[in-house]
Amino acid sequence: MDSNRLEFFRTYMATACPTGYEEEATKVWCQEADRFADRTWVDMHGNGFAVINEGGSPRVMLAGHADEIGLQISHVDKDGYLYFTGLGGWDPQILPGQRVRIQSATGQILGVVGRKPIHLLGDEERKKVVRLEDLWIDIGARDGEEAARLVAIGDAAVIDYGFSELRNGLVTSRGLDDRVGAFTVLEAARLARDLSPKAAIYAVATVQEEIGVRGATTAAFGLDPKVGIAVDVGFATDTPSLEAEKKKIGEASMGKGPLVTRGPNINPKLFQLFLDVAAKAGIPFQTVSSPRATGTDARAIQITRAGVAAGLIGIPSRYMHSPSEVVHLDDVEHAARLIAHVVASIDDQTDFIPG
Repeated sequence: MDSNRLEFFRTYMATACPTGYEEEATKVWCQEADRFADRTWVDMHGNGFAVINEGGSPRVMLAGHADEIGLQISHVDKDGYLYFTGLGGWDPQILPGQRVRIQSATGQILGVVGRKPIHLLGDEERKKVVRLEDLWIDIGARDGEEAARLVAIGDAAVIDYGFSELRNGLVTSRGLDDRVGAFTVLEAARLARDLSPKAAIYAVATVQEEIGVRGATTAAFGLDPKVGIAVDVGFATDTPSLEAEKKKIGEASMGKGPLVTRGPNINPKLFQLFLDVAAKAGIPFQTVSSPRATGTDARAIQITRAGVAAGLIGIPSRYMHSPSEVVHLDDVEHAARLIAHVVASIDDQTDFIPG
């Protein structure tokens, strides 16, 4: 990945984007899109849009959800400790001791997730899994009055982890699920612009996927596309303890290409188009199956209005829904190239009717 694209990726990942509170990250995404898109805008729901070749046909929607799992302040006690609920699906076991950044009207507030020290836990308490209601956030407030001046009920927070490069093309950050997808669809649109597409290409940084695929639902209804391609993270199985899981979810490795999904949620002709284009362009890929509606934006896109030819591209990821998710930059680049070439091959005569 060239230095300019990597720098934008780094900046985008550093921006907090808890589900339902995506405004700042959407602004960053749209500012980048303004460099090459015909136009950009944000809808009533908060989805960010960038269109290439707006007068073209048919309409193709590329969706990556920008939101990440987070926390929401639900109570401030008299001593200044903050209690919270989860925004999206958390494993509470990873939260104790984490630093968090609360997005408040007074600016970002640093806090620490607290729990009763292990030294003081009784035998039965040690056997129990951690629950969110057993945890609190300490912002160093003197009392509840000071805390309430700094933080309001409903403020959102994210884990205080940033973007870092590991080795051999691997990068780590919180929120790669799925800002890597929102980054990828924007990259695909940028690349497709130079391939003389016939289609109008709408890249969308969708919102609120983590709480029910909500942004893609409204965005797809508004755009009414013929084709919709979602990009999300998928499970990499090249780590310890996942050998048995391969029988259920298939096999996927880092750096061997994006995951092309096949199953009821996926239009069969669009799936085949991905394979044909990948072979012609020499783009590596891996195939995975999904036997039902996926837990991604593709689920909503497929059943919008009278139906959309839906596809799903996955970026292999390790340690999903943790503060240190991991992806491979080569997989991101190959995903963007594959989508760009697929979209550039679509015109009004392209048939997606199954059969």
